[in-house]
Amino acid sequence: MKTQEYSVEEKLKMLYKLQLIDSEIDKINILLGELPLEVEDLSDEIKGLETRIEKYKDKIEEDKEEIKAQNAKRDEAKALLEKYNKQLDEVRNNREYDSLQKEIEYQSLEIELAEKKIREAKERIEENEKLIEETQQKLEAKKKELVEKQAELEEIQKETEKEIAELKAKSEEIAKLIEPRLLSAYKRIRQNVRNKLVVVRVQRDACGGCFNKVPPQRQVDIRSHKKIIVCEHCGRILIDKALAYEVYEDLGGKFLEVMKKEQEEEKELEKKKKPARRSTRSRVKKS
Repeated sequence: MKTQEYSVEEKLKMLYKLQLIDSEIDKINILLGELPLEVEDLSDEIKGLETRIEKYKDKIEEDKEEIKAQNAKRDEAKALLEKYNKQLDEVRNNREYDSLQKEIEYQSLEIELAEKKIREAKERIEENEKLIEETQQKLEAKKKELVEKQAELEEIQKETEKEIAELKAKSEEIAKLIEPRLLSAYKRIRQNVRNKLVVVRVQRDACGGCFNKVPPQRQVDIRSHKKIIVCEHCGRILIDKALAYEVYEDLGGKFLEVMKKEQEEEKELEKKKKPARRSTRSRVKKS
């Protein structure tokens, strides 16, 4: 079966239609792409905060165990101190007395050291409890934000699911009408350019993709629709405003709204460019 032949103008229109529809899908995917990443980042942040809280709690437990151990050491030292003090009354010579004094001094230092370590452990517990409270507040705020982001994502997915399906179906329908060679070139360029724009308008005498100037004669060729013209700098397919507006009208809906908005802006710009006419009456010299 012989495939239908299309004029260059029709081919350009089909390519631009495909570009506009694919760009709409890109916009939705970008929006959907950012939100899941935000949700993922928030989930990771929440896990990190929860891990931090657990570490603070572990440190508190360690310090509590340290307090118990130091209390036991202090009590043991106190008992020994009391014992050595009693033995002082029963010493029989200076050697025994000096030996007991050294033990008393050592146990006194042990008590001081244990009490110092208990104080430090209590200070650390207090500091970690404060950090737990601060981190818990951050955690609650992040959990609340996550719930909001998840709800927003679900709502957008629900709203855009139908729109994406319709746009994809329309994109596939148009792609079938484009000859394989052109479609292959379109897909290749689309993969290689950052903004995924393959078919662009000439705007203000420049390529709408790379913004390099388009020579006047080349613009004449673009407006003639006799052959497909590509940008000398970026390789994108160039079309003129008139053809673009025809495509907007064909697609209708939001594309038609874009066209009308552009036309209104152009009218306003033209008004500003026109100089105010001077009254001929004001030029007449008074006799």
